[in-house]
Amino acid sequence: MIGLGALAFASPWILAALATLPLLWWLLRITPPAPRRQVFPAIRLLLGLRPDSETPAHTPWWLLALRLLIAGLVIVALARPLLDPSRTMQGEDALLVVVDNDWASAPRWPERQEALRALLEEAQRRDVPAAVVPAAPDPLQPDGPTIALQDPGALLRSLATLQPRPWTLDRAALATRLGAQSLARSARVVWLSDGLDAPGTPALLDQLRRFGPLTVYADDPAELPLLLRPPAALQSDLVVKVERPAAEDGRQVRVDATDGTGGAVASAEASFAPGEREADATFRLPLELRNRIERLTLAGQASAGATVLLDERWRRRPVGLVAGGAAAEQQPLLSDLYYLQRALEPFAEVRRGDLGTLLDQPLAVLVLADVGALPAAQAEALSAWVQKGGLLLRFAGPRLAEAQDSLLPVRLRSGGRTLGGALAWDQPAHLAPFPQTGPFAGLQPPAEVTVSRQVLAEPSLDLADKTWARLADGTPLVTAESRGDGWLVLVHTTANNDWSDLALSGLFVEMMQRLVALSAGVTAASDRPLAPWRVLDGAGRLQPAPATVMPLPPGDGEIGPTLPPGIYGNEGERRALNLGAGLVLPAPLGDLPLGIGERRYGGAAETPLAPWLLAAALLLLIADLAVALLLRGLVGRRPAAGPVATALAAALLLIAPLGEARAQTVVQQGQVPEAALETRLAYVMTGDTGVDRLSEAGLTGLTEMLTRRTAVEPGPPQGVRPGQDDLAFYPLLYWPVTPGQRPLSAAGRQALDDYMRFGGTLLIDLLQPDRGGRLGSSGGLLQSLTEGMAIPPLEPIGPEHVLTRSFYLLQDFPGRYSGGTLWVERTVETRNDGVASLIVGSNDWAAAWAVDEAGRPLAAVVPGGERQREMAFRFGINLVMYALTGNYKADQVHVPFILERLGQ
Repeated sequence: MIGLGALAFASPWILAALATLPLLWWLLRITPPAPRRQVFPAIRLLLGLRPDSETPAHTPWWLLALRLLIAGLVIVALARPLLDPSRTMQGEDALLVVVDNDWASAPRWPERQEALRALLEEAQRRDVPAAVVPAAPDPLQPDGPTIALQDPGALLRSLATLQPRPWTLDRAALATRLGAQSLARSARVVWLSDGLDAPGTPALLDQLRRFGPLTVYADDPAELPLLLRPPAALQSDLVVKVERPAAEDGRQVRVDATDGTGGAVASAEASFAPGEREADATFRLPLELRNRIERLTLAGQASAGATVLLDERWRRRPVGLVAGGAAAEQQPLLSDLYYLQRALEPFAEVRRGDLGTLLDQPLAVLVLADVGALPAAQAEALSAWVQKGGLLLRFAGPRLAEAQDSLLPVRLRSGGRTLGGALAWDQPAHLAPFPQTGPFAGLQPPAEVTVSRQVLAEPSLDLADKTWARLADGTPLVTAESRGDGWLVLVHTTANNDWSDLALSGLFVEMMQRLVALSAGVTAASDRPLAPWRVLDGAGRLQPAPATVMPLPPGDGEIGPTLPPGIYGNEGERRALNLGAGLVLPAPLGDLPLGIGERRYGGAAETPLAPWLLAAALLLLIADLAVALLLRGLVGRRPAAGPVATALAAALLLIAPLGEARAQTVVQQGQVPEAALETRLAYVMTGDTGVDRLSEAGLTGLTEMLTRRTAVEPGPPQGVRPGQDDLAFYPLLYWPVTPGQRPLSAAGRQALDDYMRFGGTLLIDLLQPDRGGRLGSSGGLLQSLTEGMAIPPLEPIGPEHVLTRSFYLLQDFPGRYSGGTLWVERTVETRNDGVASLIVGSNDWAAAWAVDEAGRPLAAVVPGGERQREMAFRFGINLVMYALTGNYKADQVHVPFILERLGQ
């Protein structure tokens, strides 16, 4: 390779062909252009005459120069010229590249591959061997990597096989391994680092400098990888912590939640304050949606560290509570349910009510606190619920001690064991250590927890197998029995502090958590190794576990080549192992010692000029063809016609974008609003970035569906601010109402009043309504936001309303949720053609309509799934057609009378 400053030639020997240009000049010069044929009738008079001398016509000098230029461009292009060629190697006999291929390199892995490709191509041009050493531990090389010089071409062909690993680096071990090896020739050393300063970095730098001059590639601090921590399990909301290596300027990132099929469930924003390294993303979701989440990922960060897998530890199960006596509302500390509710609320959805009402709802656990014998009908229904997989948890008390039924795991003795009675203790009893085979394995009973009274189980052969917890004297405290797919569990003391102070301890919370987890078919902590099921690769993708992966030991283990992050277990018992659970995120790579070069990924790279030179030669060749046709008279009698036409075409190509830009400028200056040129849907901008983004995506999805299914072809949706933007151009305005939303200004309220008064349709969506379709407290929120506006009277929509048949025949109007009542204005025929100006609902329609750039749904819908999403789109189409066409469908009621008169 020959270098001339910023220009170099990869195949310089081809430049020798430039010496043939004088010969080409001579050949082209004596070769005349093709003769021009001209029909002349008198040419026969000249037949037979011989001229005294013959002089050949020469090629015009400018055409000759053009053709020589084409030949020169082709020759130079074949020499493979490079602009700003890489000069990593300067006289060295070999190239050694160490590549950090851990999880932190995954988000920007293509840039590392491109840097490695450029280095190997340079080594190939210089005809020197190269070696590539992956820094991450390899399960197939337990002793560490080996430096092996190879042909750079072979390394280029196998470049795609080098991929990031889903674990961290051990730079100290890598330095030790490299220190035991040597090279027989001088080498240029390049370290493609992940940009993080991990333990062992100084030792690795010393070993790399031993092989030759060292250059280190690193990321810009703003491009360093982010780490996603698993959320805490005992929280009502799902709060995910995002961590970055350096405390830079403010930044906002998005965390996406998906279900087991990869479908989107929800998204949340995490905002880094300037100078902060941590930020939280909070998911506030209904129980049904939260329990569907199986994966959390950071948008734009494809790595194992930016992926969190969730198992049953993060599920919030619905738990029903039923008390045997009247609730002690005046003295809650004496209530049978007070301590239960406080213990369950951090990790479960607690529902209170009577037994019949709770059984009509989906429940994972049903708790009966001191409930005596059940009526036959309720006992039968409860037994069927347990057989289908429910967990019935019962607590003892005076009522249960006096009356028992078949829904108990063991038979009880009549009466109870108490202090001073026939079956008496001398002093309260302590708890014995929990068995290692039960769900409470690993819990430590506090010494201060005592039991002063309990109900006793009748002795039986299987009593020991049914006992999950005992007192110090061996009597059962918790017994259980499987019934069908469910469980019957009995705590032989009360749920309050009447018979025991167990409910006052932290152990009570841990026991409730284990029992709720058992309702899903898994235990909170397995006492046996779990086989690998699916593991993550470096980019955060789940894939089948290779043969090198070992089972997950009890209590988890250290992530590495034989234990990568992923899902371990089987369908009945799964456990997620996440990289972010125990990883300490290193700081950015600091200042390097003197004598070490430093470069950034994606910086100025060599640019091959051959494609540009060949393209220029092709264009000049086309021009040469056009000139030859002109000289032969095949284009037209006027040689200037071709160039003039070409110039006019170029001028038109230049003028067209200018005209378009001028039209866009006129629109942007507000002279012609875009909404006046085409039909557009609009949404009220609330100031909440997540809500506004979802509203825009929802109306975009509805717009695409309208274009696909109807004759309406709306333009892109528009966000508006009442009081600042003109609302008169939009037939439908969507307003999502969220708790904490600031009231409208006086100008905004007046703008919405005018919009509804002059024929616009406003759809208000209460995003967090009360259950049951009532406006309730959401109605109070709506009233506070619209205070001072002329809100018309509202009524629930009837089955004969025009909105139920404006395009599709509908009976309900679901969105992301279903079941809420749709309220419409009470209209009259004389006002706005009988079209309602205000529609109020609470089903979150924008989320059901929302799609991304690829047309995929952004939010899950419950409980009806994709069928419910289809009905939501149908409601949206009906709504737009209703707003655009008025109540023409209502005129069909006159059809029978018209037909009757025509028949007369």
